[in-house]
Amino acid sequence: MENGNKFLKKLFLVDGIGAVVSAVLLGIVLVQFQVYFGIPTSTLYFLAALPCAFAIYDFYCFFKVDKQLEKYLKGIALVNYAYCVLSIGLAIYHSASITYLGWGYVLLEVMIVIGLATFELETARKSQES
Repeated sequence: MENGNKFLKKLFLVDGIGAVVSAVLLGIVLVQFQVYFGIPTSTLYFLAALPCAFAIYDFYCFFKVDKQLEKYLKGIALVNYAYCVLSIGLAIYHSASITYLGWGYVLLEVMIVIGLATFELETARKSQES
């Protein structure tokens, strides 16, 4: 496997680990401290389920996909962007109950995910050009 493909595969691993961290934070930690974040438990569970699905995709790509990695990387990047839009939308929808700590969590997660998704898209584009 060439070095470019190894790097792309590592991005799937990074994204997958990040997705697992998000799922644990949303589905376990924030649920336990829901009163401090103000995001309803049902919303936290819903948001936690999405990164679980993303992690499955990421780990599948890391372990099983060897061709057209750029296409798969673009796919997870676009889904990550959609997740960010959904997260912000749900935070706005629950703005009457969400606390400053809740907003802080949502905005920090969105910034991290957007940064990673942007890097993934750029990397996939550059990889296709070479």
